[in-house]
Amino acid sequence: MRSPLTLLAVGALCVALAACGSQLDPDTVAQVNGTTAGGVAGTVDDGTTGAGDAPGSVTGDGGTGSDSGSTTGGTTDTAGGGSSQQGTGDNSATGSAEAGSCQGFKNQTGITDDTITIANASDISGPVPGIFESAQQATRAYAAYFNSSNDICGRKLQVELLDSRADAGADQQAYTRACDEAFAAVGSMSAFDSGGASAAQSCGLPDIRSTTVTPDRRDCSTCFAAQAVDPGLVPSAMPRYFLSHYRDATQHAALLYINAGAAPVNAGAFRAAWDKAGWKVDYFQGIDVSEFNYSPYVQQMKDKGIRLVVYVGPYQNTEKLLDAMKQQSMDPDVYLQDSTIYDQRFVEEAGDNGNGVFAYSTTGMFDDVSIQEMQLYRSWLDQVKPGAVPNFYGLYAWSAARLFVEQAVALGGKLTRASLVQSVSRVKDWTGNGLHAPQQVGSKTTANCQSILQLNDGTWRNISPGHYMCAPLIDSGTGN
Repeated sequence: MRSPLTLLAVGALCVALAACGSQLDPDTVAQVNGTTAGGVAGTVDDGTTGAGDAPGSVTGDGGTGSDSGSTTGGTTDTAGGGSSQQGTGDNSATGSAEAGSCQGFKNQTGITDDTITIANASDISGPVPGIFESAQQATRAYAAYFNSSNDICGRKLQVELLDSRADAGADQQAYTRACDEAFAAVGSMSAFDSGGASAAQSCGLPDIRSTTVTPDRRDCSTCFAAQAVDPGLVPSAMPRYFLSHYRDATQHAALLYINAGAAPVNAGAFRAAWDKAGWKVDYFQGIDVSEFNYSPYVQQMKDKGIRLVVYVGPYQNTEKLLDAMKQQSMDPDVYLQDSTIYDQRFVEEAGDNGNGVFAYSTTGMFDDVSIQEMQLYRSWLDQVKPGAVPNFYGLYAWSAARLFVEQAVALGGKLTRASLVQSVSRVKDWTGNGLHAPQQVGSKTTANCQSILQLNDGTWRNISPGHYMCAPLIDSGTGN
C-alpha cells in the first residue's frame, strides 16, 4: 500500500511510503547516533565500496561484503559467481530483454572498459541502525547473480555502497558522490530521500530506487522506484477489506505514527483517505523517536474505546506498543500495520504478542516456492550475506536492480544516462517477474492492488480473497 505505501510506513524512521518531505534535524539524528551528521564514504576490504565513518565499523566478511554500519579498506565489489540458483527465460539475469547491439558503446561516468558502477545510498546508520540494510544486500545480491554468467557489452557490475544515515543532508552528499563516480543509482532506500533528489536530477543520474518516500523524490525527473508511489494517492483495497470483515472496529480506529521522517505526513494522508473510505479515526497520535513509554498512548486508546489500531513506524517500535497493550489488557479486534512487520525478525522478537496481527502488503510471500524469482532473490541474498533476512525493502531493491539490468541490456550501445532515464519512464505494470503487484514505474503512480496478511503461531498467511485485491485509489486531498 503505500506504506510502504504500503510501504511506507517506514521503516524506520519513515513510513515508507511516500512521504512528504518532513525530516529530522541532522544534529538531532547525530545525537541519537552518537556521531556527527552527514558523512558518506569509505570502503570495505572485500572489495565493495563502503558507507562512511558511522559507528559499528567492520572490515570484510569472508568476501561477501559488509552491510551494516560503515566500513574501511578496499575498492568495489564485482560480486562474481557462486553456487546459487540460476534462472531461465524471464528469470534469467537479463530477463526477457532482447539485448541491443553493442556497436557504439562508449565509456562514460561510472563506466570503464571492464565495469559499470552502480551506487546504492540507503540508511545504514541512524536512529534505527541497519533499518534499510536489506536494500544494499539485495542490490549486491542481484549484481552477484548477473555477474555470475553475464555482462553488459563486456562490462561487469560494481556496487558502490553509500550511507544516507537517515538524514537528508547525508542523502544529498551520497548522491553528489554518486553523480561523480557511478553511472546510475540502484535499489536505494532512505527515510529522508528528499535530500538527494536535486543532486540526482542536476547531474542527470538515473535513480531506480527500492521505494520513493517523499514528493521531492517523486518529482525528480531522473528518479523512479520499483515500488512507485504518489504520496497523495492511497489504495482503497485495504480499508475496504476491513470495512467488510470488521466494520464495527473500523468505526473506532486509532492511527499512531512515529513522529519522524515521512511518517507524519503519510499518516495524515492515510487518515484522510481511510475516513473517505468509511472508517472513523477517533485517535490520531504521533510518538517521538526517543519515546520508550507507550503506556499513556494505550490508556488514551482504551479511554476512547478504540477497537482497531494502526501503527506507522518500524517494527522495533511495534514491539513496544504491543507490549504496552498486553500489560494494560488492551485487546483490540484488529492490530494492523504495513509491510514493515512482514519480517522474520519481528516474528521472533514479538513472540506471542504478534499472534493475530495483520499487515497489508504489495509483495508475494517470501516462502512462496511457486515464485521462481523469489527463490532467486533468497538464494543470492544468502550468498552475499549468509543468514540475511529477506524483507519488503530488499525485495523491491532486487526488483529495481533487475529493472536496471533489463533496461541497460536492451539499450546496448545506446546506453547513456539520458537514454536510460527515457527508457525507464516508459515502464508500466512492472512486477519484477511476479515478486510484487504491478507497479507503474514510469508514471510514478501508487499501485492499486494489495494483499492482507495475518500472523499466527509464527507463520504469516495471505488471507486475501485472491492473491491481491485491487480497487480504485483514493485521493487523500492532503496536497503532498
